[in-house]
Amino acid sequence: MALRTACAVALRTGTDLGVNNARTFVTTAFLCKRVPPLGPMPNEEFDMKNLQSVERYRSYNRYFRQAEEMKNKPAWWKTYRGYVEKADPEHGEENKVDIGLPYYRPCRLKEVRERRQVMKANKENADLERACRLRTFKIPLDVVQEVWKKNRGPLHIKKLADHYGVFRDLFPMAYFLPQVSLHICYGQDNSGTVHFGNRLTPTEAASVPQISFDAEDGSLWTLLLTCPDEHLLENEAEYVHWLVGNIPGGAVQSGEELCHYLPPFPAKGTGFHRYVYVLFKQEGPINFQEDVRPSPCHSLVDRTFKTVDFYRKHQDNMTPAGLAFFQCQWDESVTNTFHNTLNMREPVFEFIRPPVYHPPQVKYPHRQPLRYLDRYRDGKENTYGIY
Repeated sequence: MALRTACAVALRTGTDLGVNNARTFVTTAFLCKRVPPLGPMPNEEFDMKNLQSVERYRSYNRYFRQAEEMKNKPAWWKTYRGYVEKADPEHGEENKVDIGLPYYRPCRLKEVRERRQVMKANKENADLERACRLRTFKIPLDVVQEVWKKNRGPLHIKKLADHYGVFRDLFPMAYFLPQVSLHICYGQDNSGTVHFGNRLTPTEAASVPQISFDAEDGSLWTLLLTCPDEHLLENEAEYVHWLVGNIPGGAVQSGEELCHYLPPFPAKGTGFHRYVYVLFKQEGPINFQEDVRPSPCHSLVDRTFKTVDFYRKHQDNMTPAGLAFFQCQWDESVTNTFHNTLNMREPVFEFIRPPVYHPPQVKYPHRQPLRYLDRYRDGKENTYGIY
């Protein structure tokens, strides 16, 4: 009897085995779904069927305070940032060092009180009410920009610099808050203003710009213009376009020009290049004898530069305080810069696109469009839709 049972099991058809395997797979998947999580899930305490019972925040400040508490509360799961920092711990946010000037964040309570006083004064102003009602009121953008620079400006500029990878390429494992505002304008009509990542053409940036910044009497500064994307031979190196040291106050023209100005020359076919202005505040006069380039400096070898090495050499006597940058791509003036200024042939880069991949042709294409055979024709002319 046992032998007959074993034979019956051995003679079972393949269809039955497939059905049993499918049942086992489905059962296993179902049991895996029922595995409890390692901890509480987000928003688990809310009853989705009865949202009216959820406590309301009633103000933005209460919402912001509670959001900050939940953000700082440790969780058992990992975020995308946690996985990235674990895979590349050298570029984690916690490992970066602040090398800038000390930043004193304004008191939140003081800001709220001042805002309430301004709102109260605006409500009592009859002329302001009349201008708003007649739609003739104009917001002073200069005042708004000045308030922004004093309050949230440095934090926003830092985020933009992180987005464009400025700190990653110029100051690896470090960052700073740009607390000194740089006003950089190209051209006599100030048409080419440098902000934080805006686009300018090499023609607009061909001449020395007009630069101004707020500085105390008797203070010394160093101004640097560099490009981390322009070097033709080394990936980690840069080309210095302008370097001025020992600037008294805000007079850039009175400073010691260590390397004269060179217009941007992004090579054709390489896309947009970043050109970064960095302003350093000096503790006192610095001897830049080792950093002086010959004048005029038309050699790219002499202009090879690394911002992090320059800062490490003088880090005891200077601190980064200001930042501004723009983007450039090739135009006709770059050819003139290579031929007449740098006295070299212009490099041109082209992207060679690989041929379009098509899977091997089948004899009986099932559920394929009518133009399926056009992919495998020898002629170059397409016959799509011509049948």
